[in-house]
Amino acid sequence: MKFGMWLGGVLLAVSTVAGAADGELMIGRFSAGDLKEWQTKGFQGETRYAFDEKSGRRALFADSRSAASGLYREIRVDLQRTPWLHWSWRVDRVLDGVDERTTAGDDYPARVYVVVSGGAAFWKTRSLVYVWSSHQPVGATWNNAFTSNARVMALRSGTRDAGQWVSEKRDIRADFRQLFGEDIAQIDAVALMTDTDNSGQSATAWYGDIYFTAR
Repeated sequence: MKFGMWLGGVLLAVSTVAGAADGELMIGRFSAGDLKEWQTKGFQGETRYAFDEKSGRRALFADSRSAASGLYREIRVDLQRTPWLHWSWRVDRVLDGVDERTTAGDDYPARVYVVVSGGAAFWKTRSLVYVWSSHQPVGATWNNAFTSNARVMALRSGTRDAGQWVSEKRDIRADFRQLFGEDIAQIDAVALMTDTDNSGQSATAWYGDIYFTAR
């Protein structure tokens, strides 16, 4: 499922809504080498996550070789106060010949998730997944190949921006309305993953700081 459904049970313990008095809420301070609030979830094999500066700046490096495991942070974010999600990422190459809309091709050099828990009704957990796609065009959206509770949006595609850092800024409430037809007031977790288990290939990526802002 790859973060499609399993977070529903995990997130039952989350009860505090995080706000930011100064208009910024840090989720992942990877530039400082900080992973203390992040947890690992494995699916098939293990993607290696470590900090390095080989990309030109200190960041979280992901190395996947026929493997799929991700990192997640449980944090309930008040989107009425901080609806904008920011992050940066870098991919040097993409995957060959995968159809990401199928279960056999459900691999990505980089993904960032926001998750809304279904609480006790774990089957209602929804994930909005931003991806660096290997072949789908920028702006394309589709259901995850394993579950319609995870909707995917391609922000980058192919090698056009490969080999350089690029920054993203997304209005989570607006994107959730577009893909799920719902207006949400909060999210319950943020996750990331570089995975290649279905295709049997390899991929590397770097992730910069992840944070929410008011505007």
